[in-house]
Amino acid sequence: MASDPEQPTSAKEGSSSGEIGSAREPLLIGVHHSESYSLSAAILPFLFPAFGGLLFGYDIGATSSATISIQSPTLSGVSWYQLSSIEIGLLTSGSLYGALIGSLLAFNVADFLGRRRELIVAALLYFVGALVTAFAPNFSVLVLGRLIFGTGIGLAMHAAPMYIAETAPTPIRGQLISLKEFFIVLGMVAGYGFGSLFVDTEAGWRYMFGVSSPVAIIMGVGMWWLPASPRWLLLRAIQGKGDVQDSKEIAIRSLRQLRGQASGDSAQQQVDEILAELSYLGEEKEVTFGEIFQGKCLKALWIGAGLVLFQQITGQPSVLYYAASIFQSAGFSGASDATRVSILLGAFKLIMTGVAVVVVDKLGRRPLLLGGVSGMVISLFLLGSYYVFLDNAPVVAVVGLLLYVGCYQISFGPIGWLMIAEIFPLRLRGRGLGIAVLVNFGANALVTFAFSPLKELLGAGILFYIFCVIAVASLAFIYLVVPETKGLTLEEIEAKCL
Repeated sequence: MASDPEQPTSAKEGSSSGEIGSAREPLLIGVHHSESYSLSAAILPFLFPAFGGLLFGYDIGATSSATISIQSPTLSGVSWYQLSSIEIGLLTSGSLYGALIGSLLAFNVADFLGRRRELIVAALLYFVGALVTAFAPNFSVLVLGRLIFGTGIGLAMHAAPMYIAETAPTPIRGQLISLKEFFIVLGMVAGYGFGSLFVDTEAGWRYMFGVSSPVAIIMGVGMWWLPASPRWLLLRAIQGKGDVQDSKEIAIRSLRQLRGQASGDSAQQQVDEILAELSYLGEEKEVTFGEIFQGKCLKALWIGAGLVLFQQITGQPSVLYYAASIFQSAGFSGASDATRVSILLGAFKLIMTGVAVVVVDKLGRRPLLLGGVSGMVISLFLLGSYYVFLDNAPVVAVVGLLLYVGCYQISFGPIGWLMIAEIFPLRLRGRGLGIAVLVNFGANALVTFAFSPLKELLGAGILFYIFCVIAVASLAFIYLVVPETKGLTLEEIEAKCL
């Protein structure tokens, strides 16, 4: 790539956003032409951002085995293996708190950096964090590495949905963004697998953490090769931060690279339509902090943050916590090995996420959310009932567990990330998605922290019943608030759904 297309050419005297609307009739909402694209060319812009999700999932899977390895007096390979419960908590949750830091950073710098550069920075943080963790000489450096890696998670999980949403062809946008969740689960399975492979190796935890570094290099190089988001380039131009004509030409070249040779002359037409729609929607105005909590911006935030909040507080981490004991009570031969149970569940999650990917652009977002969350309500009721008065019928718990995992993976799992990538207006997308990702990781940390005390206070059965009630509330939220975005361009979503 001869030049970095992320930043439009500096603004020239006399250029203004007013030129956009005068070039074409601005009211193009609902009359966009079919997008021509090559499927093979469209996959690459998804693949490299999705590595950010792969590394996030890998961290979840590998950490469970790494904590076992690092506490072994014979296999840890260090003299400081006797970790307290607080230190274990810092080790396991360090990347999560780093992700919170990354989310806060993304809120402030995402629109300045652009989606592509933010993902390059995320890849760099992944690489540095993995190496610092793998070669940590003491516990403090180990936690520092976890925080650095987690900051990369926060940036990647913020920028990847935006980049994919803004570059994917409309007919397959839902599938590509949902595939990111598939990559997260794939990373979890890989993490469990590598953990199982190295758990009996001396200093195996170093290998578990260090294996992320080459994947981070591939992600960074891939993002450097990919062009900037055409929509981001055009947004910067109409806001007076670049020459409109130059930015338009760069956006056309970017779109042709993203769509492949099949795009032909349609790339220029699509750029013209995007420009006209952005002008019609008033995207040339700079977003202010207060505006985020007003009007259609507030509605988008309510939809996006609400979805990712319910995604976490309906008990997903807690249900998986009980997986090993449920399989043990059912008499499965591998149930004594938590890692094998995790791999089994991970494979099932992978299959169900694949189902969601295949049907999301055919059935739509709302049917999958309503159907999947309804199944979660039933599964949580079954799990609560098992721990309250059906403890002699472990098949109920197994059915409840598998039903929950399957329904979550066709609903909240992929659709939550998909909707927050689609629902925010372009000029608000960076900050709005930053708040949504912050809510997601914050709720995750809260549920993870509060689970053990609440279980001890209330008992597992009552806790699952509470999650069941929350799932019912989330069902009402989806039915009343969440719109259908299937088949709409991002600009049409802003015009019709907000």
